Amino acid sequence: MSANRKSSTNRKTEDVLIPEKLYFRIGEVSRLCKLPAYVLRFWETEFPQLKPAKSGTGQRMYRRREVELALHIKKLLYDEGFTIAGARQQLKLEAKPAKLQSALPFVAPANHDGLKRVRAQLQEILAMLSAKPHVSHSKPATAAHK
Repeated sequence: MSANRKSSTNRKTEDVLIPEKLYFRIGEVSRLCKLPAYVLRFWETEFPQLKPAKSGTGQRMYRRREVELALHIKKLLYDEGFTIAGARQQLKLEAKPAKLQSALPFVAPANHDGLKRVRAQLQEILAMLSAKPHVSHSKPATAAHK
C-alpha cells in the first residue's frame, strides 16, 4: 500500500491497478476483481448499473467505469458487509446526491416565489368564503323530516 492514499477508507478491493484499455472481457474483469465470472454475470442481474456492452460475438465488454463499479460492489458486499439489496440501495443513494446538489440553487428561488403566490391566492379565497354567508340550495334529508 502506498503512503500517498487520499483517505483511510480505501480497502483492498480499491487497490487494484486497472490497465488503460477501452474494453475488458469478463475473464479479465474476473481476474482484476478476483471473482469467478459467474458472480459478475449474477451481479449484472442484480445491479442495473452494471451493464456491459456485448460484442458481435456475444462477449461481454466491460468499460473502465464498469470495472470500477464491479470493484465497488465487491467492496460493499465483501468488505462492508452489505446484503445485495443493501448494496443496490447504497449505489442508488451514492448516485442521487450529485444530481440534487447541482439542482438546489436553481430550484429554491422559483419554489419560494411560487409558494408566496399560492399562499396569497389561498388567503384571498379564505377572505371570500368568510365574507359570504353560507347559503344552501337544498335542505338536508334530516331537516325535512323534523
